Amino acid sequence: MNKHNFVTIADITKEKILYLIEMAKEFERHPNRELLKGKVIATLFFEPSTRTRLSFETAANRLGARVIGFADPKITSGTKGETLKDTILMVGNYADIIVMRHYIEGAAQYASEVSPVPIVNAGDGAHQHPSQCMLDLYSIYKTQGTLDNLNIYLVGDLKYGRTVHSLIMAMRHFNPTFHFVAPKELSMPNEYKLYCKEYGIKFQEHTAFNEKLIADADILYMTRVQKERFSDLMEYERVKNIYILKNDMLGSAKPNMRILHPLPRVNEINYDVDDNPHAYYIQQARNGLFARQAIFCDVLGISLEEIKNDSTIIE
Repeated sequence: MNKHNFVTIADITKEKILYLIEMAKEFERHPNRELLKGKVIATLFFEPSTRTRLSFETAANRLGARVIGFADPKITSGTKGETLKDTILMVGNYADIIVMRHYIEGAAQYASEVSPVPIVNAGDGAHQHPSQCMLDLYSIYKTQGTLDNLNIYLVGDLKYGRTVHSLIMAMRHFNPTFHFVAPKELSMPNEYKLYCKEYGIKFQEHTAFNEKLIADADILYMTRVQKERFSDLMEYERVKNIYILKNDMLGSAKPNMRILHPLPRVNEINYDVDDNPHAYYIQQARNGLFARQAIFCDVLGISLEEIKNDSTIIE
């Protein structure tokens, strides 16, 4: 079996994205299996997480694997001065896959270069979040029936938002039109605008956020302003409530439009939106289970054909 890492969305081909979506569809049909029976998955979370960690661990459990790891780095030997390299080498002795979230950009790439087992990047600083991107792509595909030629509005913290950075890279294959909606302080970094130009991705920038602006959206992707990324708390206070989606802003929305959010939300989506048929962020989080099951199997070299012919399904 051909084992490999899942560290960045930037080098994943269009064919591989569609292949992983097909895998996720299979797991949504039958999530409980024993494909990974006897395997051990290590989850190393150097940064707080709820959905990402729990969905990775649930994905492992539903595939029959066992889970080890930590959600609080304060209880690890890192507090004694152990380097990331030594932690990865040590855990690689025990696990078949290492899932890692780290606050330093590039940490997952570094880990993949020293690890004896596949590394799955569960988020590295403000850089990338490729597994979130896969569940986002699966959610878009499920709600729109395609990934091609969509109007995607990215709203809020586009400076530090690793989920939107990853989504731009993944969507380069599908001819999207992006609308970047952010205050100047949180605007899309130049490197990603240059990336769009390099790959012929159409985009527009906006500072206004209202019903008229979002009327043409197929996907409205809301993000929270991430307090933990700010060194200047006064700047955070100035921008934290700048864009709030309210139910009365959705009157002109296209019938197929769906609202996504990587969660957690703070106050950028009013609770009165939750019962609107356009709201999809809770279902989106559920899709993370199936996308991450697909990622586990793919990094271990388990093929789509093997999944389709799997005899370990538990009803």
